[in-house]
Amino acid sequence: MPVNKPHLPGTLFVVAAPSGAGKSTLVNALLSKEDNIQLSVSYTTRAPRVGEIDGQSYHFTTVEDFLERQTKDEFIESAEVHGNYYGTSKAWINQALASGRDVLLEIDWQGAQQVRAHFPHMVGIFILPPSLMALQERLHKRGTDTEDVITRRLLAAGGEMAHAPEFEYVIINENLDSALRNLMHIVAAARLRFNQQFSRQPNLFYDLGIHAK
Repeated sequence: MPVNKPHLPGTLFVVAAPSGAGKSTLVNALLSKEDNIQLSVSYTTRAPRVGEIDGQSYHFTTVEDFLERQTKDEFIESAEVHGNYYGTSKAWINQALASGRDVLLEIDWQGAQQVRAHFPHMVGIFILPPSLMALQERLHKRGTDTEDVITRRLLAAGGEMAHAPEFEYVIINENLDSALRNLMHIVAAARLRFNQQFSRQPNLFYDLGIHAK
């Protein structure tokens, strides 16, 4: 059951997708155009991929360290995905949103469910591929996984996509430019929600005689 918490000045965006749908490419393209959104850097026990930097791409850590942090309730969400652990710092998210920064989480559907329990006003966005064939082609083309891993990801994709109805928005990523425009429209609209505007400019609303419900 979501906790009825007041709105914070920052907006929390949660983007999820099956592996190969183009989630990371879309998120990186958005961040290159939007200065006011900060990507949350998750903790993970998986090995770094080529080009990934510790502290920027992820906080890469050991299973032992991750489980210790989990025991201390440091994560707002955590999950085991394809044999690796992932988690998001609870303290960092709260501090960022309270300071008025918009935050984007790039996580899976399990993590999104956990985050919504703490932040019911989050903006959930699910990225879908245009077809299963396109998903398979993208997984092979990126060349970062073995055939066994690709097979596991494809088998898991159906179950992951079944959770798309839990998200407010769905983007079908057939064309990157079009999908990016849709993502930017969602971000712009979310920032204009009444409670978000009120929390960022309360004095203006009070001066105009407008009060939050």
